[in-house]
Amino acid sequence: MKAMSMSSIWLRAHRSVADFIENRRGNSAVEFAVIVPIMLVMFFGTIEFSSGVAVDRKMSLVARTLSDVTSQSTVQPVTDSYIQNVFTASMSILYPYSPTPTTATVSQIYVDTTGKATIQWSMAATIASSVATQATLVASNRHPNDVVTSIVPPQLLVKQTYLIFSEASYLYTPAVGYVMKAAITLQDSAYSRPRQFTCLTYPTASAIPVITPPSTCPTP
Repeated sequence: MKAMSMSSIWLRAHRSVADFIENRRGNSAVEFAVIVPIMLVMFFGTIEFSSGVAVDRKMSLVARTLSDVTSQSTVQPVTDSYIQNVFTASMSILYPYSPTPTTATVSQIYVDTTGKATIQWSMAATIASSVATQATLVASNRHPNDVVTSIVPPQLLVKQTYLIFSEASYLYTPAVGYVMKAAITLQDSAYSRPRQFTCLTYPTASAIPVITPPSTCPTP
């Protein structure tokens, strides 16, 4: 057997190392394993955040529509049926998103001669199920005579005037939950003034007996 010189052994070792370094057959697999998790985070994160932003914008529209349509009522006094229809129409804005995580409230506020704002009447509603065609009236967290001066913008605190105040809330749960792990509450509110009457009376509120607003506009 022919003996190998040290130089030959070093040359072969050098070539083996060089070949190993230049061998790129596994590069694609390594790059794929490194990049895919980052791409998944970006992909699902974009979907979850963009959907959340879309729902948030729709909640603003729901609040504005609820306040605006209620304030335009030509019905006096306001009835449960009318309010229910207003809630239903407002919540339909959420399509194609499910409206079931939505809770909306509409209230009338009176600002007295001292600038104090109090609730005159209030009603809330939800969508009971994904197949429901009408909103369901439920108890409101606002009650007659609740003082709400602190939540009314100062420029709207005009003495001896009325405001229609709407609130909309949506529990947004990401469909995938890859980036946003927990549900978040999206909400907005809006104000408008009665258009056809000085105020809107709501004397029945039969669905919620605890709400018994006055049958006429309070005197200044």
